[in-house]
Amino acid sequence: MRWPPWVGRVVRTVVVTAFVLAATSGASRWQPGAAPMTPLAAAWLAATGLTLLLVHRFPLTLFLVTAASAFGYYASGLPGGPVILVPTIALFVLTRQRGPLTAGSTGAGALAAAYLVHIVLTRSFALEFGAGFVVVWLVAVVGVGTAVRYQLDALAARREQADEHRHRLAEQERLRIAREVHDVVAHSLAMINVQAGVAAHVADRRPEQAKEALLNIKAASASALKDLRATLAVLRSGEDKAPAPSLAQAAELLDHARDAGLTVEVHGAPGDLPAPVDAAAYRILQESLTNVVRHADQPTRVDVRFERQPGAVTLRVRDDGRGTAQPTPGHGLRGMCERAAALGGRCTAGPVDGGFEVCVELPIEGEA
Repeated sequence: MRWPPWVGRVVRTVVVTAFVLAATSGASRWQPGAAPMTPLAAAWLAATGLTLLLVHRFPLTLFLVTAASAFGYYASGLPGGPVILVPTIALFVLTRQRGPLTAGSTGAGALAAAYLVHIVLTRSFALEFGAGFVVVWLVAVVGVGTAVRYQLDALAARREQADEHRHRLAEQERLRIAREVHDVVAHSLAMINVQAGVAAHVADRRPEQAKEALLNIKAASASALKDLRATLAVLRSGEDKAPAPSLAQAAELLDHARDAGLTVEVHGAPGDLPAPVDAAAYRILQESLTNVVRHADQPTRVDVRFERQPGAVTLRVRDDGRGTAQPTPGHGLRGMCERAAALGGRCTAGPVDGGFEVCVELPIEGEA
């Protein structure tokens, strides 16, 4: 159970006040020649100690009040004791909250005021040995408070950086999952939509072709369910146990596009690729083919071209859809660009003569 802050402040105030009263009372009894403890002295000490209840709200004011109270107490001839502990705590809190400049200047002003009072009361500029102790006390308290302030600020900064890092990782993971789900669902649903249209169109006249379209729908939906289950299993377990997509599985994507009525030609080969590059290229090819099926205007042909250069691989997917205009960036195009950018590559997509082309260049680390 975590206690509220005010509980700790009350406990600290009670402990400090009780200690000051007990120590002063003991000193009045055991020190030879010490003044006796009086009700006035006890009330004065208790009132000074109880001000610590509000020191976090008014640190500067209460430091001045407690310092003046402690100075007056010692000058009054009442039994000596550790009442200086109260302004010490107030000065420490002031340093923590306002910084060493404010605390040091306030303490120096308080010492200057005390010295003026000393001159007025004693009509002398001479100082006793205890004055040096007060200066050392002031410097020490401000120094310790400053060190604690900087240390706590550094800890807070590290916690903030750690929280920001965790948030950034969570955001990256969320985007990665969103891209994976979008790629799987969009591709499969696009193929299912095309095949369903074919089945509905030829159901009465060519039942065999309608049956073939329905079988393609069944295969596409089964593949989508398999990929979705794998993605959900990763989310539930927190471990990436799903098989990574790879261009080695590209034949299935190309067959889906051919089943949708497109002529697909492949030029070149990507060669062996690192797993991250291989997976990104597969997903970009998948999304590009999906966009051809869903958005191209009466396409009949798709050319897939791989170009392997030292240190990079380039993928071009070009269709012959008629009158294709510059697309409005959606989840698919944005996802392709994000995948390329994550690997340090680049992605461009736009209309070309007689169709639309997606061009992606992915760097391959370790190749010169």
